[in-house]
This record gives sequence, structure tokens and C-alpha cells, in this order.
Amino acid sequence: MAVLWLEDVDADDVGTVGGKAASLGELIGAGLPVPPGFTVTAGTYRDFIEESGIDDELFSAVDVDPEDSAALREAEEAAEELILETPLPDEVRDEILDRYRSMGDDEEAFVAVRSSATAEDLPDSSFAGQQETFLNVREADLIRRVKECWASLFTQRAIYYRQQRGFPHAEVDIAVVIQRMVDADKSGVMFTSHPSTGDPQITIEAAWGLGEAVVSGTVSPDNYVYDRDRGAVDDVTIAEKKVEMVKDPESGETVQLDIDDDRRESRVLSDEEIDRLVTLGERVEDHYGTPQDVEWAIHDGEIFMLQSRPITTIQESDEGDDAGTDATADDRESGTRGGSTAEDSDADVLVDGLGASPGIVSGAVRIVHKLDHLDQVQEGDVMVTEMTMPDMVPAMKRAAGIVTDEGGMTSHAAIISRELGVPAVVGTGNGTRLLEDGRNVTLDGDKGTIRPGTDDDAESGEEFEPVEAARPETPVKPMTATEVKVNVSIPEAAERAAATGADGVGLLRIEHMVLSLGKTPERYISDHGARAYQDELIEGVRRVAEEFYPRPVRVRTIDAPTDEFRDLEGGDGEPNEHNPMLGWRGIRRSLDKPEPFRQELAAFARLLEMGYDNLEVMFPLVNDATEIEGIKRHMRESGIDPETNRWGVMIETPASALQIEELAAAGIDFASFGTNDLTQYTLAVDRNNENVADRFDELHPAVLTLIGDTIETCRELGVDTSICGQAGSKSEMVDFLVEQGVSSISANIDAVRDVQHEVKRTEQRLLLDSVR
Repeated sequence: MAVLWLEDVDADDVGTVGGKAASLGELIGAGLPVPPGFTVTAGTYRDFIEESGIDDELFSAVDVDPEDSAALREAEEAAEELILETPLPDEVRDEILDRYRSMGDDEEAFVAVRSSATAEDLPDSSFAGQQETFLNVREADLIRRVKECWASLFTQRAIYYRQQRGFPHAEVDIAVVIQRMVDADKSGVMFTSHPSTGDPQITIEAAWGLGEAVVSGTVSPDNYVYDRDRGAVDDVTIAEKKVEMVKDPESGETVQLDIDDDRRESRVLSDEEIDRLVTLGERVEDHYGTPQDVEWAIHDGEIFMLQSRPITTIQESDEGDDAGTDATADDRESGTRGGSTAEDSDADVLVDGLGASPGIVSGAVRIVHKLDHLDQVQEGDVMVTEMTMPDMVPAMKRAAGIVTDEGGMTSHAAIISRELGVPAVVGTGNGTRLLEDGRNVTLDGDKGTIRPGTDDDAESGEEFEPVEAARPETPVKPMTATEVKVNVSIPEAAERAAATGADGVGLLRIEHMVLSLGKTPERYISDHGARAYQDELIEGVRRVAEEFYPRPVRVRTIDAPTDEFRDLEGGDGEPNEHNPMLGWRGIRRSLDKPEPFRQELAAFARLLEMGYDNLEVMFPLVNDATEIEGIKRHMRESGIDPETNRWGVMIETPASALQIEELAAAGIDFASFGTNDLTQYTLAVDRNNENVADRFDELHPAVLTLIGDTIETCRELGVDTSICGQAGSKSEMVDFLVEQGVSSISANIDAVRDVQHEVKRTEQRLLLDSVR
């Protein structure tokens, strides 16, 4: 049977109908008020992918490195296309539509279509919010919405979370709940116990209209705190509720409307409604025997329960034990954390994760679920999002602090936050769910915690000056023969990078300058003209070149993979590559599609004409001298003389290392090692693939041989060498490079001073050894 009524399932049917449907059926069986509905079973999804023959291709497409955001995007797109473009069997379609029509009485029913994965809402893991929900759906769109729910089993976030928690993709099925819509006058979320401490405190969030506005962070809800021991409301916070989501009476679609002035700052829930919600909440908790996270709605004075799941973030705090550890071992092992740690065992820790960028700041939480929410982030806010992307950099610059659900110490959020000097906590797992939009919090980027309220010792967002955090107490830096430079990803980090005392910029990436335009280079040039595109690049590069003048700045031409371009306006024509990092990127793209490349070079030529003679151009992913000849031709046509201006290439492949004599003979002035790519391509190891990550080693003898031989050859031929990959910050690599005679080492902003001291120690040791 493809479908089952909700009243016919219960908690024992998770494997058949998923966590959400099983919970709703359990609630109905307990006599609690739940809107009627049915579920398309998980077996129906499984039969669909197996009988249509797309299962092997599907699971292969989503078997990607969870830390590679480009690979995640490609996996999501491939899975969605496979599922949506594969026809649903007629007998399944007919059974779904028959059940739907029986819910409509005399008119066509409006229903909510919700995903119900078989591994969600479990006692030790919450997959909440990872799959799709569609509101106010009618018959014409019903089947497509069901399939979109199936496809949402493979969103980037869902793939990432399952990989982190060790849930094999092929073993997780998905059911779909189709439930009569409640035209909510008011709705929200209720935690039946404190979500971090488990204290007997019920917290209710409430807003006007449909609950989607609360869950998505579109509106700041009222907050009501009820003390269960005292049997009374402890605290009421009335928010300014600017918008509500409601069903449009004409189209039936869910629309967002401005709230009239008399309701905007008025209290959503009466005391009587709070009492009724508390009673229902206690009944649910008693029924399950564990604290619950409940979504509810009120229509014409009647309360409906839309969903209930266990709270998975309550901390253990037994005396004499490791107080404050996470609720499950899985959380500890995966690094996905949602509360205080043993080091930060105070009960007021709302969320914790990895301290990715140091500093303590206070500000108002701004939840960002979608790119069109970015304008809500104002100066001094704490930006909270699932994961950051290049499009988010403008908002990150405004924020006083950054919090992400996903990512590690080398994630986009971590790297950019450190460059900006903005305190950041990454990998919280649940920050977007547990932190309240608009609430003042204090973020500690050293300890990795977010606490409620304002800390007098913290910087306020308006007064925070990132550069001061990096400026050394004295301008004196260790004097070394080997130059120590700095990597810069965004122009806004220039002042902070210069404050490290670095000898120059070993790598200035222009990817963020281009991707932040929101359009592919081709589309931007088409819409605004070549001169405007050049101006955008000049503005960013000049900021860095001026800050460091006369110290050299090596700017690299664009090296974004195709999947990053695909997300931009004009990116529809980008190829779908199985592994974009091995595909059409770097100099191979620039030479194949030279118009944007010529404009990059023209921008650099104009900067040189302006007097920024400290600018050095670097070209990525070069393999051989043939590509060098193409580069030199475009340089000359753009007004850059390769004989009088300094330029060079990245050494990122074994081919380029082995061809270094030919590259040197073609006229390069310097060669810079990109160790991330060089290691992966030499060892055939993806550093973010958990199955082989332990084999990723930049210090592997084969990698060191390629680097050492290249340095030796370059020294003989008068070509400078440098390193700008992550490994350049490791003391063992620094020692090796200095001993080999590398010209310069370029490190991330936060590692420059350590590398300076390590270089000095190594040089002194070599001098002493020669004397002895």
C-alpha cells in the first residue's frame, strides 16, 4: 500500500512512515488535537527509485566529501534532477490523489506536504528542517510536491549532516505527510523543557499567521517562559512582529504580508492560551517520557499540534561526572555540538561549537536561512546561518560575529571570519534553530560559545575594529632572510593583513571580488560593459596594493570551479562536471574562454599604469610551457609586458613540478606551491574524504620531493619560489622549505607571526650548524 492514514500509524512505524508521520500518528492515538492527514510511505519512495532504476546513480551522485561545498551543490542538483524527471507510476499517483480528494468535503482541500525521513526526529539525533515542507498545496501541484520532498532528502545540508552523523545515504528512506492545512491565526514553537539544561521550564515562541515565519526566522516572535515548578509565567517578551505568512484568499498561495500597527507590538498569546499550550505540552512530554519540541497553531480559538520531536540538545550534568557534555556520543565524535562543553559548563550557554576566529562580541542575533535575508544583517548583529558562501561576504563584513551550523576550522566561514577579524563559532549543528532572532547574545570566538545577554567586557558591533585585534603591540617583527608573506581572500582584510608585518601578499585571490557581483563575468560584462568589470576588480586589488605598498602583492587570476559560477546569474550554461576541482578551472578556462581573462589582465594593466608597480600577476593550474605562451600573448595584448613586469605560476600539479625547467625557460619570475592541490593530485587522496583523509599528508616524501626538486631547479635558474597553501603554516613544512632555500612563505593572517618566528629559528639553527 502506497499510503496510510495518520491514525493508522504510531511510534513503532518509523521505518515505514518516517519520524514525523509516526509522531503525528502517536499523538492522534494519545487523543491530542492533530489535523487529519495521510502519509505516502517510505516504501513507496524506495520502490520508486529501485523500480525506475535510478537508485545506483542517485547514491553514487551524493557520495561526496561533506566539507566540499562545491561538491555538495553538485550532488544536490544531480539528485533533484534524477528524482523530479523520473515519472511516478500511475497506480501510485492515483492512490495519492484518491486519498487527497477524500479530504476535501465539498471543495478542494488545502494541504501541507511535509517530508518525513526514516532517520529524523530520533531520540539522539534531530534532522529537523533538513527536508522540505510545502504549505497550501492543492491537487494540481500535489504530486510534484511529493517528489520535491523526496528530492529534499539530498539537499546539501541533509547530505552533510548524514555524513557527519554516520547515516549511510542508501539506508535512509523518506515518507511524505499530506495533512489538512490549519489557517492559523497564530502559531509557533514550544519547548517543554529548557533546550540546553533540561530544567522544568516551558518556552513558547508565538507569532501571527502561519508558523513558517517563526521557523524560517522571517519574523521575531514573542517569547513566553513558564516555570513548571511554580505553575506560573516567569517572563514575557513582546517582539515587534513586522510581517506574517497567511493564505492568500484569491490564489490560495502562502504570502507574506505586513502586519497592521495595532497588532505589530501587541501580545500574541493570552494567559488562557498559554495555560492550554502548557497543558498540551506536558501531556506530550508525559506520553513520550522525554522533553519535546512542539510546533503548534491556533485557528478560531482551537489549538492544533502540527509536529512533535524530542529535544536532542539537553546537556548531561550529573555531579562528579563530566558536567555539560553533549547528550550523545555521536555529537561528540562528529564535532556537531549544541550546548555547553565540560570547559563551559555554565547553564547559560545557549549553543556551542568550534571557536574559529577569536574575540568576544555582543549583538542581536540575525538568522539567515536564504540569501534574500542578508539585508536583515545590520552593523553590530551576530549573523547565524547554516553555512556561509561567497555571496554572504557583504553581510559578514557588517556582522559583529558569525555563527554557523556546519563547517570546521578550514571552512569558508572560518577563513573569512579570521581574515575580517570577526569572532566566529562554526559547526554548532543547531545554532539556526536554538538561537532566537533579535535576541542579544554574547559570542566567544575563543571558547566557541554563545551565551544570552550582553557582556560588558565584550566589544559592541558598532565599536568593533577588527584590525586592532591583529595589530602587534610593537611594530617590530623577526628579521629573516626568507620572506614571510600573507594570504588575502578579500580586500576588506587588507589593513588587518598589513598589520601583521608581513613582507607582502603571497596570494591575493580575486574569486570573492567576482563571485560577490552575483553574475558570471560574461553576464556582468554583457550587462554593464567591460570597463565596469575592470573597475570592480581595480577597486578591490588597489585596496590591497595600496595598503602594502611598496611591499609586493601577488594577485592570482580567477580560479573558481564551474559549480560556483553555476550559482550566479548567467550560470545556466556552465557544464555539469563530476568533479569540478579536476575540471574546467584555472588557466585552462581562462585560455578557452578568454574574454573575462583579457578584462582581468586589462584591469591589472591599468593598476600598473596608476603606479602600483608592487603588483605581481600569478596564474593558477598551469601545467606546461604551451599554456605559458598563451598567457604571454594575452598579457601583451592587454598592455602588460611580460619582460618588464614580474609574473609567475602556481605549482599545483605533478606535471607543473616536473615541467619546471620548461616553465622557467618560458620566462616566469616566480613559482608558488599550492600544497592542497599538489598533495591531492600527487597522492590521489581527497583530504576531506573520511575514508582516506588519514592518508592526506603534505609532508609525504613524494610531495616533499616534488617541492624540493622544484626549489633546487628554480634556484639554479634564477626563479623565485614560494608557498601559499595551507601547509605553509606548519612548522615541519617551514623547516623543510627554509632548509631547501625557498624564497618566501605565505601564511594565513592568523599564522603569520608564528611562521615568522619559526623561520627565524630555522635560519639561526642553519647558521649555527654551518659555524659548528
